Amino acid sequence: MIARLRGRVDTIGEDHLVLDVGGVGYLVHCPSRTLASLPAPGEAADLLIETQVREESITLFGFTSPVERAWFRLLQTVQGVGARVALAILSVLPPEDLARAVASQDKAALSRANGVGSRLAGRIVAELQSRAGELPTAPPAGLGPAAGGAVADALSALVNLGYGRSEAHAALSRAAASLGEDAGVDALIRTSLRELAPG
Repeated sequence: MIARLRGRVDTIGEDHLVLDVGGVGYLVHCPSRTLASLPAPGEAADLLIETQVREESITLFGFTSPVERAWFRLLQTVQGVGARVALAILSVLPPEDLARAVASQDKAALSRANGVGSRLAGRIVAELQSRAGELPTAPPAGLGPAAGGAVADALSALVNLGYGRSEAHAALSRAAASLGEDAGVDALIRTSLRELAPG
Protein backbone atom coordinates (compact mmCIF):
# COMPACT_ATOMS: atom_id res chain seq x y z
CA MET A 1 0.00 0.00 0.00
CA ILE A 2 1.14 3.53 -0.74
CA ALA A 3 1.14 5.67 2.41
CA ARG A 4 3.12 8.72 1.27
CA LEU A 5 4.31 10.31 -1.96
CA ARG A 6 6.93 12.98 -2.44
CA GLY A 7 7.50 14.44 -5.90
CA ARG A 8 6.79 17.37 -8.19
CA VAL A 9 3.34 18.68 -8.98
CA ASP A 10 2.64 17.96 -12.64
CA THR A 11 -0.95 19.20 -13.03
CA ILE A 12 -3.79 20.18 -10.72
CA GLY A 13 -7.41 19.44 -11.66
CA GLU A 14 -10.72 20.22 -10.01
CA ASP A 15 -10.58 17.33 -7.54
CA HIS A 16 -7.15 15.78 -8.16
CA LEU A 17 -3.54 16.32 -9.05
CA VAL A 18 -0.91 14.36 -10.90
CA LEU A 19 2.23 14.02 -8.79
CA ASP A 20 5.42 13.14 -10.68
CA VAL A 21 7.51 10.80 -8.54
CA GLY A 22 10.68 9.77 -10.34
CA GLY A 23 9.07 10.03 -13.76
CA VAL A 24 5.88 8.17 -12.78
CA GLY A 25 2.70 10.28 -12.63
CA TYR A 26 0.38 9.34 -9.77
CA LEU A 27 -3.25 10.50 -9.98
CA VAL A 28 -4.20 11.58 -6.46
CA HIS A 29 -7.69 12.76 -5.44
CA CYS A 30 -7.71 15.47 -2.77
CA PRO A 31 -10.11 17.80 -0.95
CA SER A 32 -10.25 21.20 -2.66
CA ARG A 33 -8.71 22.82 0.43
CA THR A 34 -5.67 20.55 0.05
CA LEU A 35 -5.39 21.30 -3.68
CA ALA A 36 -5.52 25.04 -2.98
CA SER A 37 -2.60 24.73 -0.53
CA LEU A 38 -0.30 22.93 -2.99
CA PRO A 39 2.62 24.68 -4.69
CA ALA A 40 2.54 25.55 -8.39
CA PRO A 41 3.16 22.88 -11.05
CA GLY A 42 6.84 21.99 -11.24
CA GLU A 43 7.41 22.51 -7.52
CA ALA A 44 7.92 19.82 -4.88
CA ALA A 45 5.02 18.47 -2.82
CA ASP A 46 4.72 15.88 -0.09
CA LEU A 47 1.36 14.13 0.48
CA LEU A 48 0.09 11.56 2.94
CA ILE A 49 -1.80 8.94 0.96
CA GLU A 50 -4.82 6.76 1.66
CA THR A 51 -4.91 3.87 -0.82
CA GLN A 52 -8.24 2.24 -1.58
CA VAL A 53 -8.24 -1.03 -3.51
CA ARG A 54 -11.43 -2.11 -5.23
CA GLU A 55 -12.05 -5.01 -7.59
CA GLU A 56 -11.84 -2.75 -10.62
CA SER A 57 -9.45 0.00 -9.43
CA ILE A 58 -6.79 1.30 -7.09
CA THR A 59 -7.48 4.90 -6.03
CA LEU A 60 -5.14 7.25 -4.19
CA PHE A 61 -6.37 10.05 -1.92
CA GLY A 62 -3.93 12.71 -0.74
CA PHE A 63 -3.76 14.90 2.36
CA THR A 64 -1.35 17.42 3.79
CA SER A 65 -1.85 16.44 7.46
CA PRO A 66 -2.39 13.23 9.46
CA VAL A 67 -5.50 14.78 11.04
CA GLU A 68 -7.12 15.38 7.65
CA ARG A 69 -6.40 11.77 6.64
CA ALA A 70 -7.78 10.49 9.96
CA TRP A 71 -11.03 12.41 9.37
CA PHE A 72 -11.25 10.96 5.85
CA ARG A 73 -11.07 7.45 7.32
CA LEU A 74 -13.46 8.20 10.17
CA LEU A 75 -16.12 9.80 7.98
CA GLN A 76 -16.29 6.67 5.83
CA THR A 77 -17.29 4.58 8.85
CA VAL A 78 -20.68 6.33 8.69
CA GLN A 79 -23.25 4.52 6.56
CA GLY A 80 -23.82 6.42 3.32
CA VAL A 81 -20.46 8.22 3.37
CA GLY A 82 -18.03 7.03 0.73
CA ALA A 83 -14.71 8.45 -0.35
CA ARG A 84 -16.26 11.12 -2.62
CA VAL A 85 -18.60 12.43 0.09
CA ALA A 86 -15.78 12.41 2.67
CA LEU A 87 -13.65 14.49 0.28
CA ALA A 88 -16.56 16.88 -0.29
CA ILE A 89 -16.97 17.38 3.48
CA LEU A 90 -13.23 18.00 3.94
CA SER A 91 -13.35 20.43 1.03
CA VAL A 92 -15.76 22.75 2.89
CA LEU A 93 -14.74 22.12 6.52
CA PRO A 94 -11.17 21.96 7.83
CA PRO A 95 -10.67 19.31 10.56
CA GLU A 96 -11.09 21.71 13.50
CA ASP A 97 -14.39 23.06 12.09
CA LEU A 98 -15.56 19.53 11.33
CA ALA A 99 -14.87 18.45 14.91
CA ARG A 100 -16.77 21.49 16.17
CA ALA A 101 -19.71 20.83 13.82
CA VAL A 102 -20.02 17.23 15.05
CA ALA A 103 -19.66 18.19 18.72
CA SER A 104 -22.25 20.97 18.45
CA GLN A 105 -24.64 19.00 16.19
CA ASP A 106 -24.32 21.62 13.45
CA LYS A 107 -26.01 19.73 10.61
CA ALA A 108 -26.21 22.91 8.50
CA ALA A 109 -22.41 23.15 8.34
CA LEU A 110 -22.11 19.55 7.15
CA SER A 111 -24.92 20.06 4.61
CA ARG A 112 -22.80 22.63 2.76
CA ALA A 113 -20.80 19.75 1.26
CA ASN A 114 -21.89 18.35 -2.11
CA GLY A 115 -23.84 15.14 -1.66
CA VAL A 116 -24.70 15.76 2.00
CA GLY A 117 -28.37 16.38 2.69
CA SER A 118 -29.89 17.06 6.10
CA ARG A 119 -30.62 13.38 6.63
CA LEU A 120 -27.03 12.28 6.01
CA ALA A 121 -25.70 15.22 8.05
CA GLY A 122 -27.88 14.06 10.95
CA ARG A 123 -26.52 10.51 10.64
CA ILE A 124 -22.92 11.77 10.59
CA VAL A 125 -23.50 13.82 13.74
CA ALA A 126 -25.34 10.99 15.53
CA GLU A 127 -22.81 8.29 14.71
CA LEU A 128 -19.67 10.34 15.30
CA GLN A 129 -20.88 12.04 18.49
CA SER A 130 -21.10 8.69 20.24
CA ARG A 131 -17.44 8.17 19.32
CA ALA A 132 -16.19 11.52 20.60
CA GLY A 133 -12.95 10.03 21.91
CA GLU A 134 -11.96 9.04 18.37
CA LEU A 135 -12.58 12.45 16.80
CA PRO A 136 -9.35 14.02 15.58
CA THR A 137 -8.97 17.56 16.97
CA ALA A 138 -12.25 17.17 18.89
CA PRO A 139 -13.12 20.11 21.16
CA PRO A 140 -12.50 19.65 24.88
CA ALA A 141 -14.63 17.02 26.60
CA GLY A 142 -17.72 18.23 28.38
CA LEU A 143 -18.69 20.77 25.74
CA GLY A 144 -20.95 18.56 23.64
CA PRO A 145 -24.69 19.10 23.72
CA ALA A 146 -25.07 15.92 25.75
CA ALA A 147 -22.93 17.43 28.54
CA GLY A 148 -25.90 19.06 30.25
CA GLY A 149 -25.54 21.70 32.91
CA ALA A 150 -24.33 25.24 32.46
CA VAL A 151 -22.49 24.70 29.17
CA ALA A 152 -25.49 23.11 27.43
CA ASP A 153 -27.79 25.87 28.75
CA ALA A 154 -25.37 28.58 27.60
CA LEU A 155 -25.10 26.93 24.16
CA SER A 156 -28.87 26.86 23.86
CA ALA A 157 -29.09 30.54 24.84
CA LEU A 158 -26.47 31.61 22.29
CA VAL A 159 -28.21 29.65 19.52
CA ASN A 160 -31.53 31.28 20.49
CA LEU A 161 -29.80 34.67 20.18
CA GLY A 162 -29.11 33.83 16.53
CA TYR A 163 -25.53 32.52 16.59
CA GLY A 164 -24.71 29.35 14.63
CA ARG A 165 -24.14 26.22 16.70
CA SER A 166 -20.50 25.81 15.62
CA GLU A 167 -19.71 29.49 16.18
CA ALA A 168 -21.40 29.48 19.61
CA HIS A 169 -19.71 26.19 20.54
CA ALA A 170 -16.27 27.57 19.69
CA ALA A 171 -16.85 30.70 21.79
CA LEU A 172 -18.17 28.59 24.66
CA SER A 173 -15.11 26.33 24.49
CA ARG A 174 -12.85 29.35 24.93
CA ALA A 175 -15.08 30.83 27.64
CA ALA A 176 -15.17 27.57 29.62
CA ALA A 177 -11.40 27.21 29.34
CA SER A 178 -10.82 30.69 30.73
CA LEU A 179 -13.50 30.56 33.46
CA GLY A 180 -12.99 27.00 34.69
CA GLU A 181 -15.30 24.02 35.19
CA ASP A 182 -17.52 25.63 37.83
CA ALA A 183 -18.55 28.65 35.76
CA GLY A 184 -22.26 29.49 35.83
CA VAL A 185 -24.54 29.98 32.84
CA ASP A 186 -24.54 33.79 33.10
CA ALA A 187 -20.75 34.02 33.22
CA LEU A 188 -20.40 31.61 30.30
CA ILE A 189 -22.88 33.58 28.19
CA ARG A 190 -21.30 36.97 29.00
CA THR A 191 -17.77 35.72 28.24
CA SER A 192 -18.93 33.97 25.05
CA LEU A 193 -20.68 37.13 23.84
CA ARG A 194 -17.42 39.04 24.29
CA GLU A 195 -15.68 36.32 22.24
CA LEU A 196 -18.34 36.61 19.53
CA ALA A 197 -18.30 40.41 19.39
CA PRO A 198 -16.69 41.78 16.21
CA GLY A 199 -13.09 42.92 16.75
